Amino acid sequence: MIKAVIVEDEINSVNNLKNQLANHCEEVEVIGVAHNVEAGLDLLSDPTIKPDVAFLDINLPDGLVFQMLNELRPINFEIIFVTSYNEYAMKACEYSSIGYVTKPIDADQLKEAVSRIRPRRDNMIEKRLDVFGNVYNNPNAFSKMSISALDGVYFVNIKEIIRLEAEDNYTHIFLQNGERITASKTIKSYEDMLAPFSFYRVHKRHVINLNFMRKFVKGDGGYLIMDDGIKIEVSRRRRPIFMEQMKRLLEGV
Repeated sequence: MIKAVIVEDEINSVNNLKNQLANHCEEVEVIGVAHNVEAGLDLLSDPTIKPDVAFLDINLPDGLVFQMLNELRPINFEIIFVTSYNEYAMKACEYSSIGYVTKPIDADQLKEAVSRIRPRRDNMIEKRLDVFGNVYNNPNAFSKMSISALDGVYFVNIKEIIRLEAEDNYTHIFLQNGERITASKTIKSYEDMLAPFSFYRVHKRHVINLNFMRKFVKGDGGYLIMDDGIKIEVSRRRRPIFMEQMKRLLEGV
């Protein structure tokens, strides 16, 4: 069983989350509930309460939940944030590989977040929270992201990613130093996350960092040669938009 606590100020939301967990995540046992930061601190500081995961409402009545987390550090449990639509919070969760569910809670989204919990494994939650805080507080001024991989959690500089390659529901991420990381996320999620950093999806299997393009070979079988020497096909459907993107780069737009 996965032991869980809930820190949420709305009674209806607590009951809804409990019901959703009971109906769709039978492996989760709720062992404690708190309704504000102070009660959350008391609950999570109790040595007899040893949760594997905490479901935390980001906006609590007596202050942001991050204040509570800072006082609890070092943290040794997984975190799933519960939030109404909050663009910055959702973006920060994606970049830090921290789970989240949005209100009203969707069963599939909840199951996905719970499926990523790995009790009693080194989840590097401290470093992931640092990435989260950096993105959340400075959404346009960060350079590092967390990658939840098959063999652990990696922290990489975005500018060092050359390209990404899809394989079923996994994504291979290739770095400038020659390292390859296999992430347990689809390439679509990375496409959306990295688009603001000059990454572009040129094929259903490939997202590239435009800064690492070496050459584009024209013709019916048009393809790119990347700085690491790999040839990447540019799909016929995506080619017109890609060429427009290339034009903008050359013009400095």
